Amino acid sequence: MAKSSEKARSGKPAGKPAKVAKTARVKVDKLSLQDDGEDIALMEPMAISEGSKWRGEMSELALELTYQAADFRSSLPSGIRAALCDLVRNMNCYYSNLIEGHDTHPIAIERALNNVYDSDPKKRNLQKEARAHVAVQRWIDEGHLNGRITEVDSIREIHRRFVDCLPEELKWVEHKGEKLPIVPGEFREHFVEVGMHRAISPGAVPRFMDRFEQAYSGLSRAKAITVCAAAHHRFAWIHPFLDGNGRVVRLISHAMMSEALDTGGVWSIARGLARNVDAYKGHLAECDMARRNDLDGRGNLSEEALANFTRFFITTCIDQVSFMRGLMQPDKMLARVLTWAEEEVRLGSFPKHAVRIMEAILLRGELARSDVPDLIQTSDRSATRLMGQLNKFGVVTSESSKAPWRLALPATLAQRWFPGLYPAGAP
Repeated sequence: MAKSSEKARSGKPAGKPAKVAKTARVKVDKLSLQDDGEDIALMEPMAISEGSKWRGEMSELALELTYQAADFRSSLPSGIRAALCDLVRNMNCYYSNLIEGHDTHPIAIERALNNVYDSDPKKRNLQKEARAHVAVQRWIDEGHLNGRITEVDSIREIHRRFVDCLPEELKWVEHKGEKLPIVPGEFREHFVEVGMHRAISPGAVPRFMDRFEQAYSGLSRAKAITVCAAAHHRFAWIHPFLDGNGRVVRLISHAMMSEALDTGGVWSIARGLARNVDAYKGHLAECDMARRNDLDGRGNLSEEALANFTRFFITTCIDQVSFMRGLMQPDKMLARVLTWAEEEVRLGSFPKHAVRIMEAILLRGELARSDVPDLIQTSDRSATRLMGQLNKFGVVTSESSKAPWRLALPATLAQRWFPGLYPAGAP
């Protein structure tokens, strides 16, 4: 019996995000890339059919998500949008790993990104795992997969980049007393069972992944939104890699939604899935089921289950957009940040001019370096010193010594500035 970080879909983790169940056990038996000749029709339908009674509802949900996502993104000043993207990338990593039972607090993730690691080897390894995840998502967010997210080569590249950066201790799974290597970017060479689902034979994986690429590549933006949940399940159903499938498929879903909706990376589906992990895994398990009757589509798998998962998936996306919109309401965010700044001034962390600086950056989105002295009516040297203090504290940042200052959103202040975004407590 092998251990893997993939979750058994029949398990029952606790409802709170910080209490997600521990790693599931996956059965593995190698039979020299045996191909049992499975027909690719076994994972049909690849999407809800055009004539399905659920089609209209899914299209309406996709339209609502499109509107909500575009409205939220356009409401954010560019400087704040860039800072929020960085924060959400760490949040996405935290919640995606949490689904796998790896609870690495966002502050610990942020420390890892600054090369500060825990002295405990297990915690340090999880920090490095989180850093690997963030690096892959940043690469995706930079647009390197645009137009080819669901191509087989792209998916293998996601897995390769993630596993390559893992610490050595996390590059193995156990099998009958021996360790099996997780080969970066390579499809599994073993039979696996995840929960109640016995995945296709290892020799069949390339064939099914080719069908996956054919079904989910080159789609219109509207179509990509409505099939994202289907692609999510069908990938999990194939289980192409020995380990890492959960993280990879959530990165694929993130990339699909980011491209289809031009999200700017300012909200995360992983947070919604983690906070509803029982429903998430339950839907995945139901989508494994065979078609019930003649009213349940025309494929081998249940179309009704796929429709239910699609509804859950898109609704979860809408909920996360709404949640982030609430956190980022300009007046409320300004009040929270300025309250924090005023408290820090009273504690002696900064001079009183820091409050005016933070207010200006929040209202403008960014602040030109040449504007700082006039804004706080002080010398260039004093302005430079103050901005250096704020930068060291992690609340402002700049791309270069001449670029404008913009807001930074450190995880250490997330609970004050964005209550509910992360769980409370120290790492």
